[in-house]
Amino acid sequence: MSVCLLLLSLLLRTAWQGCGRNYRAALCAELKRPLVIEEVTPRPVQPHEVRVNVHFCGINFADILACQGQYQERHQLPFTPGMEFSGMVLETGTDVSTVKEGDRVIGLPGFSGMAEECITDHKNLWQIPEKVSLREAAALPVSYGTAIFALEHRACTQPGETVLVTAAAGATGLAVIDVATNILQAKVIAAAGSDEKCQLAMQSGAQSSVNYSRGSLKEAVGKLVGSGGVNVVIDMVGGDIFLEALRSLAYEGRIVVVGFAGGTIASVPANLLLLKNVTAMGLYWGRYRQQNFPVFSRSLSSALQYCQEGRIQPHIGEVFELEEVNDAFLHVTQRKSTGKVLLSLK
Repeated sequence: MSVCLLLLSLLLRTAWQGCGRNYRAALCAELKRPLVIEEVTPRPVQPHEVRVNVHFCGINFADILACQGQYQERHQLPFTPGMEFSGMVLETGTDVSTVKEGDRVIGLPGFSGMAEECITDHKNLWQIPEKVSLREAAALPVSYGTAIFALEHRACTQPGETVLVTAAAGATGLAVIDVATNILQAKVIAAAGSDEKCQLAMQSGAQSSVNYSRGSLKEAVGKLVGSGGVNVVIDMVGGDIFLEALRSLAYEGRIVVVGFAGGTIASVPANLLLLKNVTAMGLYWGRYRQQNFPVFSRSLSSALQYCQEGRIQPHIGEVFELEEVNDAFLHVTQRKSTGKVLLSLK
């Protein structure tokens, strides 16, 4: 271990042992009410666990749904939201050998990331490569893990194919554009709800864009690609946008359902699947953690490697302080956000 790492480990250990050992966390004490910031007393780590000094925590729509009692996984009150974070290891349990004190890591604890410290199972941590900053790393797990999985594992996107992505200016939408363009060499049509968001998507690598607040998505896509249609759709909106995107598919096209940001879950007209031999599939990325962990882990390792190599570049739209967590949630729910929204814990 280098002298610098030894000094860093000593500083981290000293910082943790001092200041009364308490840390601040955002707590959901009551559903559908603003979060509160409270001092928390740390508990001891178990043999398989790691204590992490959190630097940045990503804000996802799932965090907001959980605090409203509308997420598919219910949590006992009070709880701390936060599905993904970046930080530095403070302490490891006796059985942990995968990371050590002072390591920079990203974490997927399920929830509990919106705190200055987080204790999680060592299997929920991945080491951050040298050239990737903690700020960048915090923007990778959910958005880029989902994008890589949707494009590579589910849709099997091939070089030269055309990908239509909805909600294209959101964190996952921009990640899909980044991965499809720069990793898979596919062509991307970005669909979003405003001219400003379409412009951002184009700046991020999309070859063309469609503002679906101005009219029919299917007609606009048809003008861009002709009657042949697009090969792949990654949809995060649902409702009528999903149905128009489905009708925009080419023969043997694939549509991947990632979310329902529009608030409406559409019914799939099965006759459309038959007529063009198209495939409609879903992606609940987090489920792979339990069902196929090696594949799940590989999507995160790939995201970190691509970022280390400079092949992808996450777009961070806004960074809020911990005390501003309710403003951050409002920023997302009012659809003002573009790219990834982060909380800074330092």
